[in-house]
Amino acid sequence: MAVAIRMRKVGKGAKKTFYFRIGVIDEQKSRDGRVLEDIGTYEPTKKENNFQVDKERFEYWKSKGAVISDTIKSLVKKSSK
Repeated sequence: MAVAIRMRKVGKGAKKTFYFRIGVIDEQKSRDGRVLEDIGTYEPTKKENNFQVDKERFEYWKSKGAVISDTIKSLVKKSSK
């Protein structure tokens, strides 16, 4: 089973306010499908401290061969600066 680390869109109720959960998902499932594990969040409407990820679990899944989406790669790179 191949897995991917990607974002799932989650609504907060109010119009145009949403956030994303970073999850480990089977590649064959849809974007909002069942998740193996949630490892972080991303809130684009916040100005600072809007991306959080469990680095230990991220590295674990990366070592197991999980495919990381381009967006997640760029967010991790920005947060490590």
